[in-house]
Amino acid sequence: MITMNTHRRYPRHRFPIDIISQCVWLYFRFCLSYRDVEEMMAERGVTVSYETIRSWCRKFGGDYARRLRARQGRLGDTWHLDEVYLRIGGRLQYLWRAVDQDGEVLDILVQARRNKAAALKFFRKLLKGQGDLPRRIVTDKLGSYAAAKAEVMPSVEHVRDKGANNRAENSHQPTRERERRRRRFKPPGEAQRFLATFSVINNHFRVVYVKLCKFLPGMREDFIRRPA
Repeated sequence: MITMNTHRRYPRHRFPIDIISQCVWLYFRFCLSYRDVEEMMAERGVTVSYETIRSWCRKFGGDYARRLRARQGRLGDTWHLDEVYLRIGGRLQYLWRAVDQDGEVLDILVQARRNKAAALKFFRKLLKGQGDLPRRIVTDKLGSYAAAKAEVMPSVEHVRDKGANNRAENSHQPTRERERRRRRFKPPGEAQRFLATFSVINNHFRVVYVKLCKFLPGMREDFIRRPA
């Protein structure tokens, strides 16, 4: 049975903060379903339903992500941008994502289109979140990027090369894994909320991996990725 501080509780919540935060961490950190988390907590002596865990993740996940984002500060100055399609409710949606040169996710945005207006909206969201212009952006050859970039940050260097943008394309893999686990995302708003929280929490646990890769380049990746 896990140990916990039974005195720290959220208002009008029966379970203590330690239990709630543990469930939210498990769900967003690992590729688990709500029922998986329910079974893991039962093995630890805590009886809580998967529906309760779902409500905790929806209510507290975004708050935890905001706290982590406030602590991480500004990330890299080279932005790799890419978009990938999602099938949500039978309709095609696009997940716009930006990562820095170390693979840290800067921001994401789910939109129905990938035209200039969608690119402008994503760029403005990025600039608001990062607070400063990048030194360089790297994209594929989609014309929407060039048109939007010319309007909001014309002085920034722009590399248009699909081969140079593997970092952004590889960052979609965890999203695809979660999409399969959830049997697709449902409303676009739910996909936006989940992926925004998931990206920030995933960044938090990549810090040790990135630092070790810089100082111990020969260490096996599967060992580095193990959580402390």
